[in-house]
Amino acid sequence: MNASVSPKTNSPITIETPDEQPANVKNLADARALSMPAALLHLEGIAVAVAAVALYAVGGYSWWLFALLILGPDLAMAGYAFGPRVGAVVYNTAHTYALPVALGVAGLLTGWSLALPLALIWMAHIGIDRTLGYGLKYADGFKHTHLQEC
Repeated sequence: MNASVSPKTNSPITIETPDEQPANVKNLADARALSMPAALLHLEGIAVAVAAVALYAVGGYSWWLFALLILGPDLAMAGYAFGPRVGAVVYNTAHTYALPVALGVAGLLTGWSLALPLALIWMAHIGIDRTLGYGLKYADGFKHTHLQEC
């Protein structure tokens, strides 16, 4: 910590620099895990997963289809066979909310009845991943994710 004197009160004030960590945090990964953005991203994942599963249930869609496809987006890991940069792009494309939302909207606009349940399964998958701490990947390694940067 850096100590200085407040010019108005002449009393000591303490300023923590970004590089410093609380005494009970052993490393930067632990510090980031305790951060508010990480907690909010995990909470967001729970909210999306619960909403997607609830909408799926209310829609009366097939649970065998849900069970069959819930891990489908993880097939994008095959992109890592072509290296970490390609793998990250393919994985991230399959694990961002934009595509399932677009699929669901397209299904609603066109009347394609399978689009909405597929989109909800896809969103549930992403939400569960975020809840468990699996984030979007950086090109330098599969385990380096956006959730670690919080």
